[in-house]
Amino acid sequence: MDWSSLSPLSLIATMVVASIPIMLAATGELVVEKSGVLNLGVEGMMITGAVAGFIAAVESDSHVIAVIAAAAAGSAMSLFFGVLTQFLKSNHVATGLALTIFGLGVSSLVGQNYTGVKPPQFPKPEFGPLGDIPILGKIIFGYDYLVYVAFLTVLGVWLFLAYSRAGLILRAVGENHDAAHALGYKVKSVRLLAIMFGGAAAGLGGAYLSLIRVPQWTDGMTAGAGWIALAIVVFGSWRPWRVMAGALLFGGVTLLQLNLQAVGLEINAAYLSMAPYVITILVLVAISTKHSGMSANAPASLGKPFHPSS
Repeated sequence: MDWSSLSPLSLIATMVVASIPIMLAATGELVVEKSGVLNLGVEGMMITGAVAGFIAAVESDSHVIAVIAAAAAGSAMSLFFGVLTQFLKSNHVATGLALTIFGLGVSSLVGQNYTGVKPPQFPKPEFGPLGDIPILGKIIFGYDYLVYVAFLTVLGVWLFLAYSRAGLILRAVGENHDAAHALGYKVKSVRLLAIMFGGAAAGLGGAYLSLIRVPQWTDGMTAGAGWIALAIVVFGSWRPWRVMAGALLFGGVTLLQLNLQAVGLEINAAYLSMAPYVITILVLVAISTKHSGMSANAPASLGKPFHPSS
């Protein structure tokens, strides 16, 4: 095995890139769940955003239009979920699963003519001499725009939930929707806006996959990333910074299995490929035990149907 081929700086930079799709999707789902809604359709929204962003980039040759299209597609899918669950009272779990199946099917249909097509290269911001700083230049200033958007989204969600009146209302709706309704807050509207934000973030995460991380369209390319994002929200105990750390951890594990294959570690590649998902399952089992305090941070009204009395 040749370990000299592994560069710590490259490992860190690649770990960040690998974590971005899940970080975006998990941060959006965090806001959704903070409002008391459980949306299992993250995978469907991600794959829809991936194909919409890819098609928009190829047809318009504009990265701005591609990003807007991806966010809009994910938000539209989530709006469909929101109307069904908040106004037509459909089951959250069943509707979310149906949304994932629907998204995978639609993306496969509309993306079949774009397989093998190369999208325009996504630009990187210019930081001038900052990018030439030893070590820090590559770790901090060597990424594309969406990486910084992802981290700013985490920061924005934290500030929104912790310090804004709207964030306080959203958390109140998630903790006790009946009390929030009694105080005059529009529970359905608050939740619908949260759902749409979650869909837009998931769509951006999907677009990052198809436009930057793996710049091509491949049917089913999210490969379970939406489910991992759902798990990371629980792993992060519904806190933005912990969710970010969980996404980086998963990105690191994903990267580790790829680099272990590269250095020639004599382990079946299938075992290394499934390692990130096995670790995610083990983490979820660990935090679901009665001795874990993470589940206590879940919004009290999460997944519970809201039936206004007036």
